[in-house]
Amino acid sequence: MQKIYFYNTLTRKKEEFKPINPPHVGIYSCGPTVYWNQHIGHMYSYVQWDVLVRYLRFSGYDVKWVMNITDVGHMTSDEDTGEDKMEKGAKRENISVWDIAEKYMAQFIKSMDELGIIHPDVLCRATEHINEQIELIKKIDARGFTYKTSTGLVFDTEKFPDYSKFAHLDLKKQKAGSRVEIDNEKKNPWDFLLWVTNQPNHIMKWDSPWGSGFPGWHIECTAMSTKYLGDHFDIHTGGVEHIPVHHTNEIAQAYGAFGSRTANYWLHNEWLTLKGEKISKSKGNMILVSDIIEKGYSPLALRYLILNSNYRKGMDFTWEALGSAQNALDRLCSLIISFKSKTRTDLSPEKKLKIDQFRKNFNDALSDDLNITKGLSILWEMTKSNIPSEDKYDLALSFDEVLGLGLNKIPNLKAKIPKEIHELLNERDNLRKMGDFENADRIRKEIEAKGYKVEDTKKGSAVKNV
Repeated sequence: MQKIYFYNTLTRKKEEFKPINPPHVGIYSCGPTVYWNQHIGHMYSYVQWDVLVRYLRFSGYDVKWVMNITDVGHMTSDEDTGEDKMEKGAKRENISVWDIAEKYMAQFIKSMDELGIIHPDVLCRATEHINEQIELIKKIDARGFTYKTSTGLVFDTEKFPDYSKFAHLDLKKQKAGSRVEIDNEKKNPWDFLLWVTNQPNHIMKWDSPWGSGFPGWHIECTAMSTKYLGDHFDIHTGGVEHIPVHHTNEIAQAYGAFGSRTANYWLHNEWLTLKGEKISKSKGNMILVSDIIEKGYSPLALRYLILNSNYRKGMDFTWEALGSAQNALDRLCSLIISFKSKTRTDLSPEKKLKIDQFRKNFNDALSDDLNITKGLSILWEMTKSNIPSEDKYDLALSFDEVLGLGLNKIPNLKAKIPKEIHELLNERDNLRKMGDFENADRIRKEIEAKGYKVEDTKKGSAVKNV
């Protein structure tokens, strides 16, 4: 198999990917907290991890992808402070927490479908795995990694000497700058709750050995990832915001329960921003996939735009960039249709070598820490080459197993002419009416350079695919 390299947050370097039990690969992705709509900033990360899963399967691996749905225990702070997000959502809309979960889980899945994200093999809800979380906490408790406060059962980070290592935390500085905690009985501000017992008005509660209550946010991911992937699996993914708290605490919990970390490779995506700021409701810049559709864009244009970024660098969203992505996607779809309609010709040895080289180049790009941007450029390079159209079609569909643009679902109809080309044609017609034939001819050449042919008829000018 092709050697694949990922940047591992655990070691802060790019490493060759070596599965525990090839060809099987286990991947766990931190999923959404379903108290509110998932906006395009959230969906950016899920497109990236969809590409990860697609590429590993494309490379011949048998991937099991697990993702959680948080529907209890996530406070408005990622730590132990604030209000449970699910209950906050229920109060906001005056419906039950269960209805909130169903409503926004459905919105998340719909957004996934619209963006061409394959469904995880296991999509597991925290509230449906309370017993697993309790059993895991029992293991941590039995091994002496906990202590009790009036707030609940707390993980004692002093028992895990490497607690600060994963996120490179400066705990002395963190302690000096800490504010008064809600639970001032904690030994350290960064010790975290495994089970919460001091909230009698909390709607979602379960019986446990430590009293009636609910799990802390962090425990669910360790409980569910190990239930479906085992105590030791290959890849754990999430956003960079998870590094200092959530994933640091997951690693600590795993050490407490099993004596070792669960995942070998930790992959983190940067953010999709808007004008340089994180997208959020509080900033008033929240954009949903449904908003993009309402403005007349294909949701796959957003996917195409995301593919033009590196998952570790993120990107800044603009409507202008989305428009350019839509035009590029329309053009690509037009080319795919035109390739399919051609008759296959015999391949010369030279063209066979070109086809093999395109395959290799695409694979090499993706194997280098998911360089999907380079992979996309190789697709475009291939469409402009002199290999036969039918082979272009086959290669494009092969690459799209990773890209996920749905190129195999384009109807075999007359290729759609992008809006950009129609606008150029209208501009040319206006120039011709004004007698400015020199600039009209310049636009004709521009249209033809983009792969279209202009025809002047008695009924006016028209454009078609070359």
